[in-house]
Amino acid sequence: MPHYDLAIIGSGSGNSLITPFWDGRRVALIDGGVFGGTCLNVGCIPTKMFVYPSGLAGVPVEAAGLGVDLNLDKVHWNGIRDRIFGRIDAISESGRRYRAEEQDNVDLYQDHVRFTGPRSLQTATGVEITADQVVVAAGSRAALPDVPGVGLPQVHTSDTVMRIDGLPARVVVVGGGYIAAEFAAVFSGFGSEVTQVNRSGRLLRGHDDEIARRFTAAAADRWKLELGWALEAVEDSGGGTATAVFSDGGGRRLRVEAEIVLMATGRVPNTDGLDAAAAGFDLNDDGTLAVDPHLRILSGGQPLEGVYALGDVANPYQLKHVANREARVVAHNLEHPDRLRPMDYTAVPSAVFSTPQIASVGLTEDEARSGVAAGTEVVTAVQEYGTTAYGWAMEDAEGVVKLVAERGTGRLLGAHILGHEASLLIQPLVQAMATSVPVHQLARGPFWIHPALMEVVENALLALDVEVPEDAPL
Repeated sequence: MPHYDLAIIGSGSGNSLITPFWDGRRVALIDGGVFGGTCLNVGCIPTKMFVYPSGLAGVPVEAAGLGVDLNLDKVHWNGIRDRIFGRIDAISESGRRYRAEEQDNVDLYQDHVRFTGPRSLQTATGVEITADQVVVAAGSRAALPDVPGVGLPQVHTSDTVMRIDGLPARVVVVGGGYIAAEFAAVFSGFGSEVTQVNRSGRLLRGHDDEIARRFTAAAADRWKLELGWALEAVEDSGGGTATAVFSDGGGRRLRVEAEIVLMATGRVPNTDGLDAAAAGFDLNDDGTLAVDPHLRILSGGQPLEGVYALGDVANPYQLKHVANREARVVAHNLEHPDRLRPMDYTAVPSAVFSTPQIASVGLTEDEARSGVAAGTEVVTAVQEYGTTAYGWAMEDAEGVVKLVAERGTGRLLGAHILGHEASLLIQPLVQAMATSVPVHQLARGPFWIHPALMEVVENALLALDVEVPEDAPL
């Protein structure tokens, strides 16, 4: 039975835990999936590598409204796909080879694994492993609805749809979250006929109400949107197509035929295959591992020394930048158990790389007013892109910045942006929240370049009805 100083489950952010500190110590790295994890292989990176050219394909439509005639000749889907995965697969294989063949102190187990105790594991091929310290970074996977026909070859998830052969003429996207929004925009931008079908009456329900409402309207202008329909089944229509069948709960049916049916109905943490009960690990209601502020896994409400978790398997964010920050905290705590550092989740931002983009951080207006910021007087400001000079240049009629703040202190509680480069525009607001810079100081302290698009953020800050100290910058 091999024994290790450290055993890591997951080769995504967990891979970065193998620092020079572990040279000369025995490390087991265990992953039954593709080396490198979700972000590299089927998540953030390849999706954005599709998002960017899809956005370029949509430029002629935007340019036409500004008096410039451009033509889109052809989208070379297979060429785009091969360029993307030719790069990504090489990175994955290089990382795998480095750990498996070039590091004498690391044993790579390309196998699924389950716990037999808090520090003991068994791989699917029967190898029993023990370790002094353990880190669970097993990630998450695409959720599939339990309906007939999900096993048909025309049915895909985000794990598989980017590798299909040829651009489909018609795509059905099932779901209303960020994955659904991004892929609907990608395929629509490339010229596929996209029908997005969602159970609720609005897309991106986890976002601020106004942003979600505006995005839903923007999506309906770009591709076909069907709301209030629940998936019942997928049927093989023959000739390489499938029909997704939906119900409104009142006896009506919606049938949509397409070459691809994309299930974008969320992701679930990979805790169910780890046999957490055998290790005595506590689970949260959403299936993630319960951890303390130092990211030690809890057992019976108490932290297990030297047993950590990070990433999608241990937090509700499902964001790579969160997992990477957690990995730095865990790496420190593994190497310095006498000086544990806590994880700080202040001002975690997120972005939806759809068309238009969305970026957000902090509280929605409803959250702020419903008691999360109890005892505070909440004020909001909504600033349209089109009220700024750069917005005029773009003839922008969609973009908007919405800010939520505490009136008395000027503390920024939340920021929500929809529109061009929202993921960039939000960063100074993230930094202000993380460093407790009040609204008036951020708006009036630094210069803001005119007539850059960032001016819309400045104007939103200035529009907030917060109390401004007499000695504040003018």
